Amino acid sequence: MIKTLYVRIVCTFLAVIIFSLLSAFFIGFFLFKKEINHIGQNDMIAVGEEIIRLYEQTKPDDRDTFIKRMVNVSAYPVHIYDASGNVTIYGLNNTSNVQIAPEAVQQVLRGQYYRSPGEVEQTFIGIPFPFEGAPHAMFMQFSSQNENIINRMVLLVLLLALLIGSLCILIAARYLVKPIQALTQATKRLAKGDFNVEIKTKRMDEMGALTQSFNEMASELKQLELMRQDFVSNVSHEIQTPLTSISGFAMAMKNSSLVAESDRFYYLDIIIAESGRLSRLSDNLLKLASLDSEHHPFEASTYNLDEQIRQIVVTCEPQWSVKGIRIDLELAAAVKITADRDQLNQVWMNVLGNSIKFTPAGGHIEIRVTHSVNEICFVITDSGIGIAPEQLDYVFERFYKTDLSRNRDIGGNGLGLAIAKKIVDLHHGSIEMKSQVGQGTTVVVRLPIR
Repeated sequence: MIKTLYVRIVCTFLAVIIFSLLSAFFIGFFLFKKEINHIGQNDMIAVGEEIIRLYEQTKPDDRDTFIKRMVNVSAYPVHIYDASGNVTIYGLNNTSNVQIAPEAVQQVLRGQYYRSPGEVEQTFIGIPFPFEGAPHAMFMQFSSQNENIINRMVLLVLLLALLIGSLCILIAARYLVKPIQALTQATKRLAKGDFNVEIKTKRMDEMGALTQSFNEMASELKQLELMRQDFVSNVSHEIQTPLTSISGFAMAMKNSSLVAESDRFYYLDIIIAESGRLSRLSDNLLKLASLDSEHHPFEASTYNLDEQIRQIVVTCEPQWSVKGIRIDLELAAAVKITADRDQLNQVWMNVLGNSIKFTPAGGHIEIRVTHSVNEICFVITDSGIGIAPEQLDYVFERFYKTDLSRNRDIGGNGLGLAIAKKIVDLHHGSIEMKSQVGQGTTVVVRLPIR
């Protein structure tokens, strides 16, 4: 049978309470036993002295009757020893007789008080009691009846403490377990894909912090699920569009009656271009998946950044020269950086490619690299079409495209800047974009010098 947390908490608390009460009782009894015996002996001495005083004042004719009455009033059994050692016992019903050593009797008969040692089972005292001119010894025993009353009282107190403590524990355990049960139900809903889960709580303790963390986790998972859905939708859209073109033109070319011989090369160029789009999309998706994983290789080396920028500009010359774009370079000489060369090469290619793509014919692009003691700053500014301010917060998200960039002649799949940002983050740098519609765009990349 599986025990619930509620039962475990209650049983654990009850075991702790019982153990604590019993331990406290025995420890307290052990520590105060000597003091309790001493106080009890003082009380019995005081009672015995009062009995002797009353006897001397009243001079009763029947000593036995008098002592019996005193025993009934005080509840202390009395043993009277004469000089010959004979004993007369005046006790309550069911009173066990105490064994008194002869040495103790002789000590009291000589006129001295006697106290029982702490290690004996019964507590008693001895008082000299002169009777009719002859020395007698009166021993008073602590009544077992009184001891039973005290034991019952202590037991009752322990039982009441246990009962009240149990009720409090039941309530407290329910208070503790209830939010855990709510978390369990919410977790089950979360596991089934229901991300609209929020647990209301006003607690400020650890359980409240756990509930708040759960709500934050559910919110993050909901956001991730929305991102996943958007990602699947965007990938499906990006794949479906070129596939539709490839399939349509391939079927058209298969039927010679639908396509003139002179148009075949035109359609083949379209098929090749769409295949290239699919290839670039798959390459970018693989690149992002690799960068997101913890096992992506990071091969750092120290090299001249200015030389790398010049090589990128030369590599992209066919794209910017065919549009008549002017490239202005302002590079600090011999800028050394320690980084993954291939990854940063991808960053510069994507950023420069975007600037060339969205800069109209006859425009210009300015590239500037500066450095300080701790960081290198790469700035690229173009005279392109620009981006609306409300769109700047989303340009580094995957598959995000501005409305103008959805022109098929411009192309692109919305992954270039996302890849660039991921690589810059891996290098502990930052990338930001500033732009206005019709006034161009500026991209700033800052990288630490290591």
